Amino acid sequence: MTHARRKDPTYLYLTTTGRRSGLPREIEIWFTRLGERHYVIAEHRRRARWVQNLIADPTASVRVGRQRFRARARVVDARREPALARAVRALSAKKYGWGEGLVIELAPRR
Repeated sequence: MTHARRKDPTYLYLTTTGRRSGLPREIEIWFTRLGERHYVIAEHRRRARWVQNLIADPTASVRVGRQRFRARARVVDARREPALARAVRALSAKKYGWGEGLVIELAPRR
């Protein structure tokens, strides 16, 4: 007997630290996952405030379904890591029908 693979939740909840206020800032955002890492895409690229917060302080809190973890965020450089950027965008397009923008990687902190 085979079991259906549990479907990923639709949203990831990302909490950053406000670069000016120092206060926690939470957003709800689409995501994909490759191995243990989660990826989110910023439609407005570096203009997005949450991206600016992560650039100022890459430590974040992540909640996906019942899972919670601390993460270190980084911008995926599509010129240096084209295969990764393409893979994340393709996964997002498959899951949501959209995958354009700046790719951000959220790696669990150990």
